[in-house]
Amino acid sequence: MIQYQIFPINPNSHLFEVLLSFKSTPGQSYTLSLPAWLPGSYMIRDFAKNITQIHAFDGQEQAIALTKLDKQTWSLQAQDGQVQVRYQVFAFDLSVRTAYLDSQRGFFNGSSTFLQVTELSELSCELIIQPSANTTHNQWRVATGLTRAKETEKFQFGRYIADNYQHLIDCPVAIGDFDCTEFTVEGVVHHLVFTSKHYGDTQRLAADVSKLCQHHINLFGEAPFKEYWFITHLQAQGFGGLEHKNSTILQASRFDLPNPQQIHADMSDNYKTFLSLCSHEYFHAWNVCRIKPKEFVPYNLQKESYTKQLWAFEGITSYYDDFSLYRTGLIDFEAYLAILAKTATRVFRGAGELKQSITASSFDAWTKFYQQGPDAVNNIVSYYAKGALIALWLDLTIRSKSNHQYSLDTLMRELWIHFGRTNTGTTEDDFINIANLLCGEDISTTFKRHLDSNERIDISKELAEYGVELQKKKFKKLNSLETTPATCYHAYLGAHYKAQTLGLVINQVLENSPAANAGLAVNDTLIAIDNIKITESTIQALFDHLSVNTELTCHFFRDDQLLSSTLQVTDSPLAGIAFKVVDNNLTKQWQEIIAAK
Repeated sequence: MIQYQIFPINPNSHLFEVLLSFKSTPGQSYTLSLPAWLPGSYMIRDFAKNITQIHAFDGQEQAIALTKLDKQTWSLQAQDGQVQVRYQVFAFDLSVRTAYLDSQRGFFNGSSTFLQVTELSELSCELIIQPSANTTHNQWRVATGLTRAKETEKFQFGRYIADNYQHLIDCPVAIGDFDCTEFTVEGVVHHLVFTSKHYGDTQRLAADVSKLCQHHINLFGEAPFKEYWFITHLQAQGFGGLEHKNSTILQASRFDLPNPQQIHADMSDNYKTFLSLCSHEYFHAWNVCRIKPKEFVPYNLQKESYTKQLWAFEGITSYYDDFSLYRTGLIDFEAYLAILAKTATRVFRGAGELKQSITASSFDAWTKFYQQGPDAVNNIVSYYAKGALIALWLDLTIRSKSNHQYSLDTLMRELWIHFGRTNTGTTEDDFINIANLLCGEDISTTFKRHLDSNERIDISKELAEYGVELQKKKFKKLNSLETTPATCYHAYLGAHYKAQTLGLVINQVLENSPAANAGLAVNDTLIAIDNIKITESTIQALFDHLSVNTELTCHFFRDDQLLSSTLQVTDSPLAGIAFKVVDNNLTKQWQEIIAAK
């Protein structure tokens, strides 16, 4: 067994200290390393850069020489039967990926904190989590999906056990004076942990999230964990999530939670989004944590692992995260169609879908998706958003061709049985072959075209079978994806921006738009149009008063240089998507069928 001890040595300096101990063979060399990335976040993170001090000792506390081999790897030669490695980790990243420590709370992913002993990576691990020596932190507790040792009670500092190194780094840990609400689904205790102050109605949240958990467990037929932890970092602003086998780390605004003073009010958009995030990461406990591409079996965390299948693992999950809100009764069908329309609009409004296939987007996630440049909206397609539309197409297709005997639910259960339970990696053909069997015919050509071509995905035919019409609409506002009927004139800029003290900072410019034709670029600060000072409200008011093809002079800063250009206002393109029920009988039949499943 390998033993790790971790101490919040200096919260004000954001430092954890880690003591790694293992039995060794005298004269043998051992290799120590941190991963370069962590599962679910496909970008090289170089976690080892946060190790600030590192020293090695033998069983007699005599120094052992450490040789650094590369940016994340060290080697040593054992002197006797024991090796101890002591090092400090700078922890000041309050994201879902790395580690954080201050006087209010602490958090760490094992992948950014615990050195692997390569030669002993399959040995079981013991983690001793120590409390802060500062007495003001006496109320701090521990939240983690790691297995507790017999003497360690839930939430206690103390000893935790992992089967091996991969298990150790798959169980993030939060420490602090956090709030926790529990609920049980199918005998599994679920924990809602919030690491910072909030004002939310946690009982309502527990009731709503429990419905989503029940849905996902029913879909796959079983829960592959004995307990589950939703650990949420609350901030002024924030959004994100990262999946693990029996936990997830979420990031949200403290005001995204349901308002206890508005018990009977309609569900806010922010709360819907938070529920979808919970749904998304929970679904991942099956789809990608256990059902995974063959390229991830096993994970190689020292360098990029390329796969063309992220459209399935993120896209299908993105389809179910919102779909399950409707199926569980948390939102109605009209609200679901509105959310789905936003997803379709995000795909359709840019030209990326015409330049990059969904499989190429998956393969290039390491650079083009996770390190998006200012050209992203024009040159790449999201395997989350378009993947969700492909999942919708696949669900509707299987339902129709099997006369509602099967659905995407069936495909996911088959994947779980044959790949998830057995830890067998999937290939693209596995999805296609199962779909063909469920449809009772070969849909490979259409399926592969959706995956490999740079074409717009058209699901209007499939939706029409269920009484829903796909409508192309204009954008109602300059800086929004909100749509409006095509019969109305709405002035169009083709740029998105964020208000600043001086003006509007451009953060997105669509190609061939008025903004692009005027030469505006990402990071420009737009300060005046037609000699009128521009704010978020005045630019909208100005455009609302302009007729089509009006030409105006605009002034903007690029870096510290004042530039001017001519901006021609145009009518909004039909780049927004809306879904409208046009046959209530057909739609009602579909609603009844999907509710029954």
